[in-house]
Amino acid sequence: MLSWVGKRPLRDVVAFPAQDIERFAVSGPPPVSDIDWSDWPERYGRGGLLVHGDNKEVLAHLLANGFRGRVDLIYIDPPFDSGADYVRRIELRGITGRVRLDAEGYTLGEQLQYTDIWANDQYLQFMYERLQLLKELLREGGSIFLHCDYRRTHHLRCLMDEIFGAAAFVNEIVWSYRRWPSETDAYQAMHDTILYYVLPGAGGHTFNRSYEKASESYMRRFGGKTQRLDETTRSRKITSDEATRGMPTRDVWELSIVAGFKAERTEFPTQKPETLLERILLGSSNPGDIVLDCFIGSGTTAAVAQKLGRRWIGCDINKGAIQTTTKRLIDVMSEQATAPAAQLALEPKLETLPAQLNFRTNRVNDYDLAIQHVEAVSIACETLGVVRSHTDAFFEGTVAKKLVKIIPFDHSASPTDLDAIATELRSRPREDRDIVAVCLGKELACDPWLADHNRRGAPNKIQLVELRTDPKYGGLFAHASASAQVKVTRKAGRVQIVIEDFISPTILERLKAQEGVVAPKITDWRQMVDSVMIDPAYGGKVFKMVVVDVPERKDDFVKGTYEIAVRGGPGLVAVKITDMLGEELMVVSSI
Repeated sequence: MLSWVGKRPLRDVVAFPAQDIERFAVSGPPPVSDIDWSDWPERYGRGGLLVHGDNKEVLAHLLANGFRGRVDLIYIDPPFDSGADYVRRIELRGITGRVRLDAEGYTLGEQLQYTDIWANDQYLQFMYERLQLLKELLREGGSIFLHCDYRRTHHLRCLMDEIFGAAAFVNEIVWSYRRWPSETDAYQAMHDTILYYVLPGAGGHTFNRSYEKASESYMRRFGGKTQRLDETTRSRKITSDEATRGMPTRDVWELSIVAGFKAERTEFPTQKPETLLERILLGSSNPGDIVLDCFIGSGTTAAVAQKLGRRWIGCDINKGAIQTTTKRLIDVMSEQATAPAAQLALEPKLETLPAQLNFRTNRVNDYDLAIQHVEAVSIACETLGVVRSHTDAFFEGTVAKKLVKIIPFDHSASPTDLDAIATELRSRPREDRDIVAVCLGKELACDPWLADHNRRGAPNKIQLVELRTDPKYGGLFAHASASAQVKVTRKAGRVQIVIEDFISPTILERLKAQEGVVAPKITDWRQMVDSVMIDPAYGGKVFKMVVVDVPERKDDFVKGTYEIAVRGGPGLVAVKITDMLGEELMVVSSI
């Protein structure tokens, strides 16, 4: 059992409701007819599920809404605690010289999951809590694959043994790859580790044996037709079937990384190759099984699961990850829908018809409050004069002899957040300092909670600083939103939508900051636009992606003009424009 400062079991977690944000569906060949969907909660419909939110909250939501013990395979690629800064870099369309900008920054919660900067004990607690939740979602006999590297393999192996049991360990898989060497006085680090566990139980685990090409010397040494042990080498003779197929796959996988020239490249910094996920999914799941990845990143797990006829659930706290995965899945499903059924059945990477040709995007908790710049948290601490602490697992630091707790900026502060502070203080009976809680926005219910707490004579008074409305700090996070001019006309059963102009103040400001005498100029608004999606029958809540305009190449532009057939009387048309930094703007017009 591994111990660390602040270790605490996950006794309870709030299960927030989910908002249905977007839906995508494409017509095509019928999904696999013999898949049993009885283990899939009806409220989500029969399709893929993509969730935007902190995966701790998302996993709690899934547990509370019918997925407990239903997942067949889990693959996670969590942060490696590498000290790396995983901010995506993007390029504007059609500008000579490849102008590169940092994409959307990270909220405080995203920093914990993507920038790999937190202290040793915080990392262990972060993973400890999420692994406990994942265990509850996994069925008996289900498999979990945890991707890591040399920095945390030893710690995560201990956590996995504690949570799943040492007997659940199956393999330590080494993914060996080649990349351009770095300058170091040591052997080049060119492998990752994948810890493979199976949850014990009566369910029986899936293992589909695979083979790799065997060398001639191997075949000469071990070739044979029986299953007996060779008395000289004490090695098992391979069967005639194995002699035909090759050598059973070893626990060292030599697979290429996602190179820049590969078609699957998304420019997401932690992207893993599809061949890696194909081997995992083909080996430890069957068509129709439920696959979960709660650090979905670039969407590789969901894309491969879709291609292999599996059902899938993916989630991520980073909005850019959700957008990248969405575009990737739209491409995969659209291709599957246009491919003949016979071709789908014969293609090795599409071993069966798709389990679904639709998915929905949900959001757990209110992420509309998420700020767009990674520097926001550091600015807040600097402005408030917070002295950061690296030894306290709960409070971020101190200011004027008061303890500071920064409530994650990805949601409005609620009484639940304040309850957590009160609970922590009860575990520290000798702590008499007052508390400053910092948030970006707050629920109205926070005010009576604070008044009651401070009135009862508690030794620790709690003050809540709301950065967006506080008289002193309210202007700290002023942000100019994108704007667009969209013209919508209806005639003879068709609607024409023309995007006449689009402006992203954030992109324009960042272009001004580019180095060089001559700053890059925007000559066409489409240079700033990543994608356009249209819902011609918008109901006011859920956005249904009927028209999807995502240029295939980086230098291509969105069309900007669209014609859609519509039925019925007056209604609403919603146009969602996403700029190259990932900021979304939705324009709703009456028709």
